[in-house]
Amino acid sequence: MVKFFRFKEGLMKRINCRKCIYYFVTWEAQKPHGCKAYGFKSPQIPSMVVFKSSGIECSMFVEKKL
Repeated sequence: MVKFFRFKEGLMKRINCRKCIYYFVTWEAQKPHGCKAYGFKSPQIPSMVVFKSSGIECSMFVEKKL
């Protein structure tokens, strides 16, 4: 089952950034989440920041091979 988030910008398919090869933990209290693909740190999960700023879902998600 695919889960969605509802924002005023529209619906976003839930992307788990923690399972992405580009996600990293910054260890900064104010900005604990980072995305190497887009090159930013944020207090929010990167996929939500991308959607809220662009209106489209993250296109850089690549699942980690475990």
